[in-house]
Amino acid sequence: MAMSLYDVCVPTYLQILGATEGVLAKGLQHCTEKKIDPNEIVETRLFPDMLPFRFQVMAVAHHSLGALNGIKAGLFAPPAPSSPDYAGLQKLVSDAKEGVQKATPAEVNACEGKDVIFQLRDTKIPFTAQGFIQSFSLPNFYFHATTAYDILRTKGVALGKRDFLGRMQIKS
Repeated sequence: MAMSLYDVCVPTYLQILGATEGVLAKGLQHCTEKKIDPNEIVETRLFPDMLPFRFQVMAVAHHSLGALNGIKAGLFAPPAPSSPDYAGLQKLVSDAKEGVQKATPAEVNACEGKDVIFQLRDTKIPFTAQGFIQSFSLPNFYFHATTAYDILRTKGVALGKRDFLGRMQIKS
């Protein structure tokens, strides 16, 4: 059986968005227990030239719900600059998950074969919807989810691989 565009991305987005909600909740719990202001983590970077935790979490939302909106519109660009606090990041992920849950197979699959442009300032990179999702959006989605997870681990949050994986699509 062939996999549709919906099958390739929506269940994956939902799995990792749900896991990211859990990772963020554990991060908040850790901060509460250790009497750390969670907003101190928001600007944490793994390395000076990497973007901060805030951006990593924002990119998880942007490369899921934002990617679905991008393939529908035919245009995807980086998210607008913003500086949410820790609670705002949690809401952003929750809202993205809610938005992805509303995506139907018919509307996502209707984008198959559609042209999508990734635009960064004056640079425009052409994709098909499938190529965009598989070679750009999903790799970025995983990269930023992993980096957010790693930043929380460096802060001492007790996380493991199962936290990152979230609810897997196991055979019932």
